[in-house]
Amino acid sequence: MVAVEQWTGREAVLLQSAMRLSVRRFAEHLGIAPRTVTKWRAQGAALVCVPEMQQILDAALATCTPEERDAFHERLAAQTARKTDGVPAQHPDVHQVVPGAVGDPFAVVSHKFLPVYVGGPSAALWPRAQPAPAGPGGLERRTLTIDHPTSESATLYLYACGIAMLHLEQHRRPATITDLAVWRYRTYLDDRSWTGQLLARLLDGVLPAGAVCPEPGYVLSIYELGAHFWPLAHLPTAMQLLATPSVLVDRRNPANIHGLPPDTEASMLASRWEHPDAVEFSGAVSMGLASWSGVAYHPLPAERALSTAEVLDLEADVQALWALSTHVQALLESGQDPVMPGKYGRGYLAAAYSRLTQSGPTETVQHRLMRKAILATSELPERLAAARDALRP
Repeated sequence: MVAVEQWTGREAVLLQSAMRLSVRRFAEHLGIAPRTVTKWRAQGAALVCVPEMQQILDAALATCTPEERDAFHERLAAQTARKTDGVPAQHPDVHQVVPGAVGDPFAVVSHKFLPVYVGGPSAALWPRAQPAPAGPGGLERRTLTIDHPTSESATLYLYACGIAMLHLEQHRRPATITDLAVWRYRTYLDDRSWTGQLLARLLDGVLPAGAVCPEPGYVLSIYELGAHFWPLAHLPTAMQLLATPSVLVDRRNPANIHGLPPDTEASMLASRWEHPDAVEFSGAVSMGLASWSGVAYHPLPAERALSTAEVLDLEADVQALWALSTHVQALLESGQDPVMPGKYGRGYLAAAYSRLTQSGPTETVQHRLMRKAILATSELPERLAAARDALRP
């Protein structure tokens, strides 16, 4: 186990990463200003902490959970090994990569989740769908394969609790992250409308007379990053921008979303910009980042990292429960009695909450960190608790 002989910005940010805290929350945990954490990230090993800060960081490490300490020492050892081998160690989450030539498009697989509460009528589709294994939330579900005009694959998840969710897998090779962000927002409206039309066709003759099939209210994206052209020092910021694309586009006119000037992205990469509320779940064999608007994941090496399927499986259940709890809250806010049919009331939400928030006996450290990051940034636990309290016993 590598010990901390001297805290620099590099080791301090390693600790932040291991504790799964955003800049703001890490600063609050230490009792310091957020700009200090930002300075650590910018200057890395070149910034040696003053004696008082050395003591603060020693105390923070001592109070970490065993899993957090293991993650910290694993990353510290990996950084030390890279430095010994002559590989620059400018950032705690720099990994060996196989980049393309500078200026080449980068490879990304986009996964979009479009959930909507359909309710009882979704039962009509149940016999047509194939049984699927339950995800981390333990929710009973089935799947239908769908033909989608611009996707490599499209799957409609049907949850027994009344949620229908379309999963679109689309392969992209944009030249910049801004290009990807513009594509993302410009296709969202079409994706939502297309999903609503799909459900209307599938439920034709099933919906009550005069009822309108709802369309998804939002889209959640996951990006799996493949080959890229960024230098190692820019890769962590590139992951930040993949997970928080809103900072690269002008969304004032939803019908005409366009990217900000090209130097905006370049400047953010050069300054190692970081979203204050994004949470990392990186390790020695992967880079991951969760935010309110999406997830970015870069597995390295694939045979030892979390599989993308594990990330997708968790996010699918999270979005299904998010849509379900949103439906309950909408009933309450419209003045209706928020009652769910059959077994999908308070007990159902409580059980799902417990399964998602408790560690499993075979869960790895990587999986635990990923689960905590996604749950924290989605705010699902709070929404589930509010929906559970709104439902009658």
